Amino acid sequence: MATVDKPLPPTDWKVVDNSKTYLKESALRSFAFDDTLCTLAGKTGQSFIRFWVHENTIVLGTQDTRLPFIREAIEFIEQEGYRAVVRNSGGLAVCLDAGILNLSLVFPGEATFSIDEGYERMVTLVKAIFKEEQIEAGEIAGSYCPGSYDLSIDGKKFAGISQRRIRGGIAVQIYLCVQGSGSARAAFIRSVYNKAVQTSKPAFSYPDIKPEVMASLSELTNVPYSIETIIGRAKTAILESGGQLESAVLSPEEELLYETQLERVIDRHNRCLR
Repeated sequence: MATVDKPLPPTDWKVVDNSKTYLKESALRSFAFDDTLCTLAGKTGQSFIRFWVHENTIVLGTQDTRLPFIREAIEFIEQEGYRAVVRNSGGLAVCLDAGILNLSLVFPGEATFSIDEGYERMVTLVKAIFKEEQIEAGEIAGSYCPGSYDLSIDGKKFAGISQRRIRGGIAVQIYLCVQGSGSARAAFIRSVYNKAVQTSKPAFSYPDIKPEVMASLSELTNVPYSIETIIGRAKTAILESGGQLESAVLSPEEELLYETQLERVIDRHNRCLR
């Protein structure tokens, strides 16, 4: 998909860095946190940039949970030392670990702000972070959780983008495969699907994963990027666009909102796996 590169708006961004504080926590906490920020963005007009990393986790899409042998797949995930959680936004299964940086842009969304414009804002940021690379946006067939805004270098996917909208707020979320083997992660997701499908014929299509079409940024660029380096580059890109950065601290009232969102996310996760 061809995208029109537009500069990031010169917005004041509040920064939430959960790249280390949430490492050992369930990814459900991150889904709840982004829903909280989304609600606040719609209420206050404030924009947020959030960084988050979780140790070995397979995030399942709602559709994945409808596969005939999903319980056997979850047992397999857990036997391999991973957590299984169900996302509260669209998309299919993805892998999270300490070598993958998740980044969320959360901002107020006008009625005229299209879905594509939300995705393109994230594409613009990633291209600004990696100015020296030729990054393409468009679906990479054979990748896990394929979508129109897969990001790739030389035809190999290193990132995928999702979007969630709540009460006037928009959260655009990306996972950036920074370190490690992209193909090994893809092979693991393929094994999860094999366990969930077995010899059945599901009523809906699921990805036919080809591990060789996925790679990490470190593999693609021959640069040993760290999570901290990418976070620093993202902040620099925001500042260079004319934006301002300020650390975000939730008020007691906002903390209560977060706890409410967390309860909802956990309840939805549990219902999907009944």
